[in-house]
Amino acid sequence: MAVERLAAAFRRARGARRAALIAYLTAGYPSLAATAALVRELARAGVDIIELGLPFSDPLADGPTIQAASAQALKRGVTLERILRTVAEIRKTTDVPLVAMGYANPLYRRGLPAFCRQAVAAGFDGVIVPDLPPEEAGELIRAARPVKLATIFLAAPTSPPARLRRIAAASRGFVYVVSLTGVTGARRQLPREVVTQVRALRRLTRQPIAVGFGVSTPAQVRWLSGVADGVIVGSALVDAIRKRALPTSIGRWVRPFVEATRR
Repeated sequence: MAVERLAAAFRRARGARRAALIAYLTAGYPSLAATAALVRELARAGVDIIELGLPFSDPLADGPTIQAASAQALKRGVTLERILRTVAEIRKTTDVPLVAMGYANPLYRRGLPAFCRQAVAAGFDGVIVPDLPPEEAGELIRAARPVKLATIFLAAPTSPPARLRRIAAASRGFVYVVSLTGVTGARRQLPREVVTQVRALRRLTRQPIAVGFGVSTPAQVRWLSGVADGVIVGSALVDAIRKRALPTSIGRWVRPFVEATRR
C-alpha cells in the first residue's frame, strides 16, 4: 500500500481539479498523543498527505520554528521507536498517506534496511532525508524499493539540470521542490522562480511535484496550486499548533488552506 497510497492521494486531488495539500507535523510536538489527534483532525479537514518530522538534535534544513518543536519533543523523550508505535496506532483509524521526514544519522544508527521495513510495517508510505542527497542514497533506495517505501528527494533552486535529472530518477511518490534557498520557515513572499523550477522538472519526470519551504498563507497555496501538483505547509502549521491548544482548532485553521488548493 505504501507508494500506492501516495499515488492515490495525488490522483484524487487531480480528479477534483485541485492540488494536494501536504501538512508537516513534528512528531511528538506537543506530545505523541497530540500528534495522533492532529493527524486525524487534519485528515478530516481535507489534508491529503501528512509529513511527520522525526525530531533530531541538529536539523540542518529547519528554521527556528521546527527546531524549537524538535527540541521540545526530544526533551520529552520522543524516540523513533515511540514514533513508529504511534504511527501504527494512527493507522488503525485513518488511511491518510504518511511520510517520515528525518535526518540521516538516526536512520543509519538503526540501519537503513531495518528502518525501511519497520516504517512500512508501522504505516509510513514514504521517507524524506534532507541531508542525504541522491548521489549518496544508494543504500536507502535499495532498502526502500523492495518494501515499496517511497523515496522523496529535494530539488533546490540552485540544482542544475544534470542534478535535477538525478533527483527525478531517484524520487518515488513525489519530487519535493524547495521554493527558496535557506531553511524552513514562514515567508511573506515566495520567489517567482519556483515556476521555472517546476517547469524544468516537468520535462524530466512523470512523478507529482510538490512545493514547500516558506508556504504560510492560503494566498500562497492558491498561487502554487496553479503551478504544482502539491503544496506543503510546515512551519506555519507548527506555529499554529503552538498557539492553539485543541486539534479541532487546527482543523479550522487548515480549512482555508484546503480550499485554496482548488484550481
